[in-house]
Amino acid sequence: MSTTLNRKLAAISRRFRIPGEFKAGEPYGAGHINDTYRVSYERCRGIRRYILQRINGRVFPYPDLIMANIRRVSDHLRSKRVLVGNGPVRPSWLMLIPAVDGKPYWIDGAGDYWRACLFIEKTYACEVARHPAQAAGAGTALGRFFRDLVDLPGPRLHATIPDFHHTPKRLAALQAAVQADPLGRAAGCQPDIEFALSRELRMGLVVQGLAAGTLPERVCHNDTKLNNVLLDKKTHAGVCVVDLDTVMPGSVLYDFGDLVRSTVNPAVEDETDFSLVQCRLEMFAALCEGYLGAAGSSLTKGEKELLTTAGPLITLELGMRFLTDYLQGDTYFKTAYSDHNLIRCRGQFRLVAEMERKADRMAEIVDRCLYV
Repeated sequence: MSTTLNRKLAAISRRFRIPGEFKAGEPYGAGHINDTYRVSYERCRGIRRYILQRINGRVFPYPDLIMANIRRVSDHLRSKRVLVGNGPVRPSWLMLIPAVDGKPYWIDGAGDYWRACLFIEKTYACEVARHPAQAAGAGTALGRFFRDLVDLPGPRLHATIPDFHHTPKRLAALQAAVQADPLGRAAGCQPDIEFALSRELRMGLVVQGLAAGTLPERVCHNDTKLNNVLLDKKTHAGVCVVDLDTVMPGSVLYDFGDLVRSTVNPAVEDETDFSLVQCRLEMFAALCEGYLGAAGSSLTKGEKELLTTAGPLITLELGMRFLTDYLQGDTYFKTAYSDHNLIRCRGQFRLVAEMERKADRMAEIVDRCLYV
C-alpha cells in the first residue's frame, strides 16, 4: 500500500473516535458506488479493524439524511442485540463510530462525507448462494432486521430516494425511453419490451396496497441483495445486515422479493448463457425458513398473501431498469460492453419467467413456512 494513501487514511480516521495507533489501510470490497477502505489500529489488546467510506454524493445527494437514518436504525438495533461469538468484538448490527464532534459523519475539504464503522471479523459476503445454509443464514438475518425495526419509534425516517421502488413509475420510464429511442436500440429488443408491457396489470400490487392502506408502510432496507448480509465463515449463519444507505420507508414485500431474486438464481447478474438462469426451489425453501421463521409473526395478512409474487415483481422491476438504461445509452449502471445492460435485462426477465413457472410450488413452500 502506498505511503501517500496510508497518510491520507490515517488523517481521515483521526477525525473519528477510533482509539489506538493507526497501523495501515487498504481499499476494501468490490462496491461500485462508495469508496471503501479497511484500516487497522493497534490497541493494548491487539489489532482492531475499521471500515472507512466516502459516500458518493452523486448517487446519494442527501448524505446527512442518510446518516441520520442509519444512526437511528443502528441505535435501535443495538438496543435489542448482544455481542455474539468469542474473541474479537463482533456486533450483530452496524456499529457506527462517531466523528470527534459527535456527528455520524465527517466532511472533508472537498465537501465529501465520510463515515466509519467497526469491521465485523470472521464473516464473509457471497454473490451467489452455493448451498442452502447460506440462503437460510441470509434469510434469518434479514427477517430479524425487519422484525427488530417494526417498533422503531417516530418520527418517520427520511425518504432519501423518493419512489425508489415504484414499479409502475419504472414502467413509465421504460415507455418514455422506448418512445424517445435516442440511440435507435428499441428495434433490437422488441421481445424484451413486450415482456415487460405484458405484465403491466400486476405491477401496481404493492404501490396500490400502500396507497390504500391495505399494506403497511415499513422501515425497510430497500436493497436486500444476498451480498448485503455478512455470514459467519464457519457456520454460514447470518451475522449482520450491511449497506444501509437505502434504509427508509417502504414495503417489506420489496425487501423479501429482492432477497428471493438474488438468492434463488445460480447465475451471476450478467450471465450470457441464459440456460443457467434458474429458480432453485431448495434455495427458496431455505430462505423462507430463515426469513419467515424470524419475521413471519410480524407480517400482516395482506403481506403474507403477496409473498409469492414479491420475487417476480422486484425482478421485473430491475429488468426494466436495465432495459431503460440500455435504451437511454447506459447512463446509470456501469457497463463493460455495449449490450451489457441488455444482457442483464434478459437475465432478469428469464428469472421472472422461471419464478412464474414455479409459482404454485413456491406458494406451497411459503404456506408451509408460515403455518407449520
